[in-house]
Amino acid sequence: MYYLSNQESDTLRAYISENVEKHFIPPCASSTGAPVLFVKKKDGGLCLCVDYRKLNSVTRNNKYPVPPMNQLLNVFNGSSIFSKIYFHGAYNLLRIKDVDEHLAAFRTKYVSFEYLVMPFGLTNAPASFQNLVNDIFQDLLDVYVVVYLDDIMVFSKSEEEHVTHVSTVLYRLRANTLFAKASKLLFHVSNVEYLPYVVSSEGIKMDQAKVQ
Repeated sequence: MYYLSNQESDTLRAYISENVEKHFIPPCASSTGAPVLFVKKKDGGLCLCVDYRKLNSVTRNNKYPVPPMNQLLNVFNGSSIFSKIYFHGAYNLLRIKDVDEHLAAFRTKYVSFEYLVMPFGLTNAPASFQNLVNDIFQDLLDVYVVVYLDDIMVFSKSEEEHVTHVSTVLYRLRANTLFAKASKLLFHVSNVEYLPYVVSSEGIKMDQAKVQ
């Protein structure tokens, strides 16, 4: 267990309170568990992370492919209108198997907890989530939808068809109880930042702010 500053302790208490209320992390009596640590955010706040390095080192890897970013970009050619949807708490939308919940236990200076949902930091979380969203949007992928982990891009050649495309995507998210982060929604724009790129009707270029 790592030493915690006052700011880290405050962040830990807030994280525990929020996630216990969501029924994501019940207390547990596990004698083992990963420690927590904190990463500084751009706004000066702290992001809690569980140090799953030991667990990840003995985990059998999920081989489901996460698409290479450069292969996703070719499908945008000819498109002029875009929308971007970012999942809220993406990996937390996946349930951990009952028999495996104890493996995701983590220790704090207050009490130990175990995750009932997939936390960030587990080695198979990205592949598992990519598998989920690909299944949901399988028939739309590369037609007018691209999904890279927790980012969805909807692309169209006209405003009229874009309305239909976005409506279809939102309907599927709702039907599968998946939620978007309101502060990161971007609808019906002619250019958009997507991963380290800027996509527009004129083509694709690197986002200079991310390559400096």
